[in-house]
This record gives sequence, C-alpha cells and structure tokens, in this order.
Amino acid sequence: MSVVLFRVDERLIHGQVVVGWGRPMSVQRIVVVDDGLANEALEQEIYRTGLPESMSASFWTVAEAVERMPALIADDVPTIVLTEDLATMWRMAVEGVAIGEVNVGGLHAAEGRRRVLPYVCLAPEEEERVRSLEAAGVRVTARDVPGSPPVRLAGRA
Repeated sequence: MSVVLFRVDERLIHGQVVVGWGRPMSVQRIVVVDDGLANEALEQEIYRTGLPESMSASFWTVAEAVERMPALIADDVPTIVLTEDLATMWRMAVEGVAIGEVNVGGLHAAEGRRRVLPYVCLAPEEEERVRSLEAAGVRVTARDVPGSPPVRLAGRA
C-alpha cells in the first residue's frame, strides 16, 4: 500500500509533516484533500515551497480523492494523505475511501474545543467524528511525531 499515513493536521504541509513524518517513511508524495484549497493555485504553490525536491504535492477535492484513492493506494509511491480537519477525513471514509487508521496530529485550541492531549483539542462535532470513524472500523489515534506512542482518541472523545 502506498499510503503510509492518513493524517489530520490543520497546518497541512509543514516541517513536522515533511521532516518528522516524511523522511523516516521515505515519502515521495503528499496529497492534501481540501475542497477549497484544491482550487487555489497560489496557496498550493506556497505549500509546495516547503517541500524537498524528492517530494511532490497534489491538492484534491473530496470527490477527486474518492475517485482517485484506489489507484493511489495500489501504486508503490509512499504517500501521506492530509486533511485539515476530521470532517474531511470522515467524508472520505463515508464515501468509500479505504482508511484503516487516521493519525490526528494537530488540532489546536479554539473556541468550543476542549483539550484532550497537548496537541489535540476537539469540539463536540469533532468528538462525534472520532466515534463515527471508529464505529466504521477506522482506528483513530493521535501522535504528534513518529517517535511518540499512538494514543487512541476513542476513549477521550
């Protein structure tokens, strides 16, 4: 399977994803699934500036992800799939993307959210997304960096 990580991180492409996760996993491609960003060429270029030459980035809508993910999963290019929020990851799962595990790596403090880990804060609707993903057979863990042990969010949401 070429998708080595499905990750929710509101910062999307940044150093922790590229260096912390990408290098140890020999990632060559990052796919960002975000309906708004998929149509913003300038913002996409800004995200690409932080990538080494060995890594590419694509920006897809949820509909494109549902259509293209089977081929992406089947190929041999190590890939990270990123979403900015749990709702987008949930939509992909509900619409048929085969996701075995989701890593929640950065959902920060905001109004209406409660802190469940130092780097994960969840609003009630996000807690419901965690429970819904788990009920659908998707393991939801939090892990800021690869060296940290995964923490199941189901019991905290």
